[in-house]
Amino acid sequence: MLNITKKKFLTIYSCYFDSYQRLFSCSKLLSGYSYKIKSTSNLADNKRYETLSTPVHHHHHPYKIRSNVNNNPTNSLHRQFRTNDIKLMILKDEFDPLSLHNNNNNNNISIVKEAKGVKNLEKNDLLRLINDFYRRDDIKKLANEQGLDLHLFKNVYVSFRKFLIQSTVLPVDFHTVLNDIISGAGHVTDMFPYFLQHAQQMFPHLTCMEDLKKISDLRNPANWYPDARALKRRIIFHAGPTNSGKTYHALQRFIHSESGIYCGPLKLLASEVFYKTNAAGTKCDLVTGEERRFGDSEGKSANHVACTVEMSNLNTIYDVAVIDEIQMIRDPQRGWAWTRALLGLQAKEIHLCGEISTRELIEELMITTDDEFEIREYKRLTKLNYLDGAVETFDNVKPGDCFVCFNKNDIFHVSRELERRGHEVAVIYGSLPPGTKLLQAQRFNDPNDLCKIMVATDAIGMGLNLSIKRVIFYSLAKPQLNEQGEKEKNNVTTSQALQIAGRAGRFASAFPDGEVTTFRHDDSPVLKDIIHRQVETIKRAGLHPTAEQIEMFAYYLPKHSLSSLMDTFIKLSQLDNNLYFMCNIENMKFLADIIEHVPLSIRVRYLFSCAPINKNTTFVCAMFLKYARQFSLNEPITFDWLSKHIDWPFKTPNTITNLAYLEEVFDCFDLYLWLSTRFSKMFPDRELIQSIQAELDRIIHSGVQNIAKLAQQIDQLEDTRDTVVKSSNLSSGS
Repeated sequence: MLNITKKKFLTIYSCYFDSYQRLFSCSKLLSGYSYKIKSTSNLADNKRYETLSTPVHHHHHPYKIRSNVNNNPTNSLHRQFRTNDIKLMILKDEFDPLSLHNNNNNNNISIVKEAKGVKNLEKNDLLRLINDFYRRDDIKKLANEQGLDLHLFKNVYVSFRKFLIQSTVLPVDFHTVLNDIISGAGHVTDMFPYFLQHAQQMFPHLTCMEDLKKISDLRNPANWYPDARALKRRIIFHAGPTNSGKTYHALQRFIHSESGIYCGPLKLLASEVFYKTNAAGTKCDLVTGEERRFGDSEGKSANHVACTVEMSNLNTIYDVAVIDEIQMIRDPQRGWAWTRALLGLQAKEIHLCGEISTRELIEELMITTDDEFEIREYKRLTKLNYLDGAVETFDNVKPGDCFVCFNKNDIFHVSRELERRGHEVAVIYGSLPPGTKLLQAQRFNDPNDLCKIMVATDAIGMGLNLSIKRVIFYSLAKPQLNEQGEKEKNNVTTSQALQIAGRAGRFASAFPDGEVTTFRHDDSPVLKDIIHRQVETIKRAGLHPTAEQIEMFAYYLPKHSLSSLMDTFIKLSQLDNNLYFMCNIENMKFLADIIEHVPLSIRVRYLFSCAPINKNTTFVCAMFLKYARQFSLNEPITFDWLSKHIDWPFKTPNTITNLAYLEEVFDCFDLYLWLSTRFSKMFPDRELIQSIQAELDRIIHSGVQNIAKLAQQIDQLEDTRDTVVKSSNLSSGS
């Protein structure tokens, strides 16, 4: 019979009851029941937070509140909500240590005063002892076996050393051990149990390390989907370049099947498949993070669905599945979604479309799933010529030209130069709403429209059908994120260059044959070198911690923040590094830190932090925080509430700054719709938001129509500034 004291029983019961309450609250919220969360802070919506200076080893994130007096959304975005305020300026370790306090109870002996024959402990002796302890390799090895790597070991050492030196009293047994070591009757390693106890108080995960390692064991992700493993699936890989017909053949199989799912990388692509499938007489639904539309006029679910890959349903059995742009399985941020779909979809026949560079990885993954694998290779349907000469001047443009730029400033500059020469220009870049992109594409494609030239970012690489005769790379340098989430500016990769260049010429269009060149003479040989390189083989697929895994971590580590839980998960996770990599979660952690002070359950906090927000869009991040605060008060987020924060009704933008602001407001609507699909009762005005968003899309499009005029104001401001500077220099005699 177990000998458990009453105190210990109450502690265990309290722990389990506490965890059950958290999980029960989550399930109630997700099932649509309303409940009231009592806020632990009296926070108004117009407060913002910044940290006080905090010791490195204490991560309690103390805040002070500063009132944001000016709450007018039309004012400067940076005044309203600065990115630095969001980041909280916290110096983060791999794990967040808990703050510790020196013991001071009746069982301690003074280290200053001699008592009961125990010698005083001199601070110099303690310093020598702890420094010797830190330098020993056998101690570091012992620590590593207990889950303390060198980074954590150093953190604990600094705190433990401070604890020893600053304490006025120590536990009797520890005092005795230290005295024995100093006198030569003990060994320095005798300190380790006390050091480990200190470490476990700082980092509670050390006490349940084995359980946490089991939860974060990601070495066999194929085993996460037993229903898919129970099927004998046939995987057909349609491999080929842009404009080779690979996706067409896969979609024909999808349209003519009894049931099917299409998983694409973009809302635009999912929408295109939705319309095409319904037009072909097969009812098809559309599911994205922000909306669900039915192919049936009565709102009945169809047997076919077109969705963004993150929204793929793994619980339904389909005859046919199509996973488009499979090469994005290597994407540092989103690759996990393609891995999940590939391993987990319950379909008898799965068609993959993408680059041949993914072949070896897919074959390796299919060995782990025991699925049948087949490859079908395609060649480009029309000719693509890489020209020897560069364009060099805007006077040499022709109808059907598309300038590809990699930043907005270049977009604005090229648009101005072309319109000065009398050309009407279509403009497409990533942050434009989908409706605006489609309207701009339609103008460019329409033979009866005066617009014959396009200026775009690499957003044209997928998702839009364009009648481009000649792709002109205005530059080759492209900012992009590496696997660590750091921004780098390098030349486009071979894969990216081929994807963009392949948009020139299109089968059954006004320009079946395509041409590719550069604007600058010096870039021409560089582009040819990039194009002729071997496309790098894709070797690994992305993975990502799930809500269930993070929730289990929270059960063991209830005092940890979500950001800290994710750090701990990543640190302890085990992967098959030959096949998988961990996707970058910095954006998710960034969002988790923004709402850390808002009282939410762990699952709700996780779902909020998964929101598809660009952390560089300051106003969207501000609205994200306001949504979370309102949610925590159990107050529905209505359009009436939202309209007070977004300067509604909207006006046609008359500056580039106003246009950028409206684009961010559009993203705030997208965020609202994304949250409404997960918390419909808390975000109830879905249909109204959609109609207002459609109106905003039209307003943004009207602004883009005049983008050259808006951008011209930038030139005028720069000219004025230069004139002022020159006048100032002349007056000062310089």
